[in-house]
Amino acid sequence: MLENKIEVMAVSQLLNMKFFVPSYQRGYRWTEQEVRDLLEDINDFGKKEKKRGEFYCLQPLVVRAMTEQEKQTNELEVSDTWYEVIDGQQRLTTIYLILSTMKALIEAMNLPSNLYELRYQREANVSTNFLKQITESDKEFCEKVDYYHASKALSTIKQWFEETKANKWCFANTLLASSCDEDEPTIDQSNNVRFIWYESVDEDPIKVFTRLNIGKIGLTNAELIKALLLNSSNFKKEDPSALKLRQQEIASEWDRIEYTLQKEDFWLFLHEVGYENPTRIDFLFKLMCELNMLELEETELKHIGTDANRTFRYFYQYFSRNRPSIDFCWEKVKSLFNTFVEWYDDLQLYHYVGFLIDCKADSISQLVEYWNKSEDKKGFLKTLKEEIKKVIGGCPSLEHEYQDGKRKTRCKPILLFHNIQTVINRNIKEKETEQLAAFYKFPFHLYKKEKWDVEHINSNTENEETDTVTQGEWLLNVYWSVHKDVQDQISSYFDIEDEDEKKSKYAEIKESIPEHEPWSQEEKNRIWNYTLLDSSTNRSYGNAIFSAKRRIIIGKDKGKLIPIPKLSRDKKFNIEKETDANSPFVPPCTRNVFMKYYSSTIGDINYWTKETDAQGYLNDIEACIKQLDK
Repeated sequence: MLENKIEVMAVSQLLNMKFFVPSYQRGYRWTEQEVRDLLEDINDFGKKEKKRGEFYCLQPLVVRAMTEQEKQTNELEVSDTWYEVIDGQQRLTTIYLILSTMKALIEAMNLPSNLYELRYQREANVSTNFLKQITESDKEFCEKVDYYHASKALSTIKQWFEETKANKWCFANTLLASSCDEDEPTIDQSNNVRFIWYESVDEDPIKVFTRLNIGKIGLTNAELIKALLLNSSNFKKEDPSALKLRQQEIASEWDRIEYTLQKEDFWLFLHEVGYENPTRIDFLFKLMCELNMLELEETELKHIGTDANRTFRYFYQYFSRNRPSIDFCWEKVKSLFNTFVEWYDDLQLYHYVGFLIDCKADSISQLVEYWNKSEDKKGFLKTLKEEIKKVIGGCPSLEHEYQDGKRKTRCKPILLFHNIQTVINRNIKEKETEQLAAFYKFPFHLYKKEKWDVEHINSNTENEETDTVTQGEWLLNVYWSVHKDVQDQISSYFDIEDEDEKKSKYAEIKESIPEHEPWSQEEKNRIWNYTLLDSSTNRSYGNAIFSAKRRIIIGKDKGKLIPIPKLSRDKKFNIEKETDANSPFVPPCTRNVFMKYYSSTIGDINYWTKETDAQGYLNDIEACIKQLDK
């Protein structure tokens, strides 16, 4: 079974190697800025204070060993080992150009000075040695676009050294230093520059190249780690059939984990939206690195760096040991994954963990540590409740007035928790009475895909209704709350042109709509008048009164967007057609509010009253918070 080979390889290890760049790749195209950035990075690394063995890591160099037939076809020395460069030729070429400008100094420093060889299939009649021949004044080469860019890069390198007065001795040493540990001869203790060497066994290099470049899907940490895990040299000595079976077993378990992580309801319970990696198992490996689950020594951790490839180097460091255990490593991966599965499957753990992750109260790594330190699930649950109490305690009290509605988002964690605990309570009740398993879980995947506002239940706008403009706005906002005959009157109101007749019609409509006890501004700006509502729905109904909001929320719960009536450009009454909602998700407590679930008595469904509705809602919020002490 052929395997992709992966390791970290110092630049000095590439010297004397031979590389072939095929014509399916574009030629050398690095800009002056890209060349300068690489020079600056290497120079900064060379000057900074470093730990022993710390190195500057270049992006993966993806290669494939060429067959004898391929070497003959491309007129390469058949007796030599040639590698086809699938990805990474831009950096490989730039490093070559940097080394070529410093060749005399490198020789004087007694550093390895034989450069690796690069051959290019493009325009093969002149490409064999063009990097050796290139000069700024060589017009024959500079007229060809590939050579023009290489020539400009060479000029940029020379100019950069002149401008910066960089210490060339230090720079060359950073590029080429190599010092093996006496006890561990395979471990390079130098502070140097290294590539991630990825040797592909795929017989179709164009397919690999297309995937890495055309689709811009680079090798993820997970793919690099997978190559390490399945490398036969990391397994105990076993017969070939047993080895192959174990590799297939790990690969199958890997796929099962990735498949589960790709499920949105599972993934967005643990993670935020916006994760860019095509593979999600990287998330587990990153956590393992953060938590040092492979138990690397402090001296080993010094070598893994802080860049995007830190996670890969963590695992590479582990497998660089004398006797790394595949079983130990893979069991740690499965253990972490199974922890998340257990959280997801447990009613209370799912909701409490999901809440803390969404509120960013605790990182996922902190939660894993709490789990590992807890004696049992009950102990972990107690810790979660304590952490949630800290979040709730950081919000203003339930009696707090948010002046003029400002900073009302500070009560958002309380409103979210109210939803969470409400779902838990309902599930517990159903289990007790109907012996049912969890029939509904708060859908964090739907919640996280939308933006949420803390919205007034009873409209916060004071409508003076002193002129036809404000009167018209009020009529539009109450349209959905009245019977059909009153709706017809509102529609006809906007066809009236005479101002006095308009006022008379407004008074007639107003009289047909009963009024309830008004709310003070202070009362409107307390949590008993707030609920969670997605931003798009909130923006759509403007300053609608409770009954109109109620109709719109019920519509959204059914998957429909019910538009508020508006005036057209010519001031004519207009109602757009209902459309399908992007998401029918309405938080359970928001639905309960507009269904008057918290009301102690059956009142007018068109109004949100203080004594009956708001107070009952507040009492339920308080009761949910008190459950954290149980």
